[in-house]
Amino acid sequence: MAKRSGTPTRAVGLALLVLGIGLAVWGFQMSGSLGSELNQALTGTESDRVMQLYIGGAVSFLVGLYLTARG
Repeated sequence: MAKRSGTPTRAVGLALLVLGIGLAVWGFQMSGSLGSELNQALTGTESDRVMQLYIGGAVSFLVGLYLTARG
């Protein structure tokens, strides 16, 4: 029985790696915006949108890393 190629899995993994990095960078850029800095000054925490981007970026990156290493 021939072993299946992991190329599609590896491609999805690489796409998730890039997506994760992109989301994290986007979150970092949003955290420096005027509205986000004002919110942080008043409440002492990052905005929900920035945290969603950071968490989504981290999860995408980790799943992509797993799929790339496994693929």
